[in-house]
Amino acid sequence: MTAVPKQRITPQEYLAKERAAEFKSEYFRGEMFAMAGARYPHNAIKDNLIYRLGRLFEGGPCRTLSSDMRVTVAATGLYTYPDIVVLCEPPVFEDNVYDTLLNPQVVIEILSESTEKYDRGAKFRHYQQMPSLKEYVLVSQDEAVVERFVRQADGTWVLTTFTDPAAEFALATVPARVPMAEVYRGVTFPESPVR
Repeated sequence: MTAVPKQRITPQEYLAKERAAEFKSEYFRGEMFAMAGARYPHNAIKDNLIYRLGRLFEGGPCRTLSSDMRVTVAATGLYTYPDIVVLCEPPVFEDNVYDTLLNPQVVIEILSESTEKYDRGAKFRHYQQMPSLKEYVLVSQDEAVVERFVRQADGTWVLTTFTDPAAEFALATVPARVPMAEVYRGVTFPESPVR
């Protein structure tokens, strides 16, 4: 018995299917990947950050967009839905449907057990190919830990970790500081962090 090769689709076919779909899927190298739902801590953290950052950005050039905003990494062909993006320049879209963003300045991902390895590894390597991206932020949902990677002039990324629940988490390239207590408002942690 021979294996049937997977049917590959083009980015244009993906976008046509995705725009008509009831559920979100990511795309890479001819394949669509259905996205799973998120647990309460993930959604609470995401909403807390969108609210706090949105308030901080009022009246300025920056804004937050949530996980309904698709982003593509033109250099690698990845289409994905980051948990939060921060946009401080006029948005640049892939086409005139205005649903696929090309130029986020900050990407924030809320880590889950099923996505952490990907978010820290391959996905981060994809994001690094976006010239507009200046910061990549990973937020744990199992303990009070926020990791901020900032692109340097030489192309390297510098990590700063925020773990003090009484302190603030700060973005480096955007004027925004959020108390860690507000990042995790309404979230109860397990007895020991999940690893």
